[in-house]
Amino acid sequence: MPRSRPAIDSELAAALQVMPIGPNGVFDVTDIPATREAVRALAETIAATIPDEPTVTADEIHVPRADAPDVPVLLLRPQNAPGPLPVIVWFHGGGQVLGFAAQDAPWLKPLSAALGCAVAAVDYRLAPETPAPGAAEDGYTAYRWISDNATDLGLDPTRIGLAGQSGGGGIAAATALLIRDRGATTPLFQMLQYPMLDDRNTTDSSREIADIGIWDRATNLLAWQAILGDRAGTEDVTPYSAASRATDLAGLPPAFIGVGELDVFRDEDLDYAARLRAHGVPVELHLYPGAYHAFDLFAPQSQLAESFRHAWNSFLARHLTKAPATATAS
Repeated sequence: MPRSRPAIDSELAAALQVMPIGPNGVFDVTDIPATREAVRALAETIAATIPDEPTVTADEIHVPRADAPDVPVLLLRPQNAPGPLPVIVWFHGGGQVLGFAAQDAPWLKPLSAALGCAVAAVDYRLAPETPAPGAAEDGYTAYRWISDNATDLGLDPTRIGLAGQSGGGGIAAATALLIRDRGATTPLFQMLQYPMLDDRNTTDSSREIADIGIWDRATNLLAWQAILGDRAGTEDVTPYSAASRATDLAGLPPAFIGVGELDVFRDEDLDYAARLRAHGVPVELHLYPGAYHAFDLFAPQSQLAESFRHAWNSFLARHLTKAPATATAS
């Protein structure tokens, strides 16, 4: 007998009623170019309504590399915080097919000011133009460059963490795996907000969440097809393309994972958290009852969104102030 699905939280349900949900959901990935334009226009409209944070500067840096295009990075720095500054390397949401780094600047700037840290928002390449693992390679390139040039930038090379949202959370997780496997310095943390981790779409939640209208099963299948092409769901997928494919999770940085109970990514996120912990990685896990994908963005004033923001802000604040392991061993 099929299980009944939990009810959507009342505040989130009210927000859902006023969303522009078309026949293919809020994010129509059947027409990626048009949806990209719509996402950019919406982000610019929202940004125009939010007062700028004057104490935080924004500089676009183009990180060079020999074998691929430069990686654009939007570097946000608070002017009133004492240096050298810790750094959050940030990966925006958009299912790895939509979005751009500057879309998050309106709320990343106040975060930078509040935490006294720099934020390096990576404008990674999108699918299908750049299949996976191109985005994770961009993340690795940006992380290494920031680590190598931190001192010249007034940043602290011993306090750099990874963070991302949705598709960007998946890229942050894959970037952490690349960093480990290539022997680079371990990041302070990986803060993953409802991350997109598994191309196989075989979990219970990946089947259950089919009709909410935000990022449902059909949308997710199309996005993964764009990201991986014919490789999606086959054995020809590496962990750098879909982090859930990793069987060895030892040696990765401490993780924060937060996801809604009614998110298509719920079960893959819970599984990843459990396997990280089984491999000795510290994990802070939050499951939000009655919450759909990206609930904090669509219902930012809701109690659940407030709780989520408090949780990940606290995680970041605690980890950004930590001394590196090498410094505490003496």
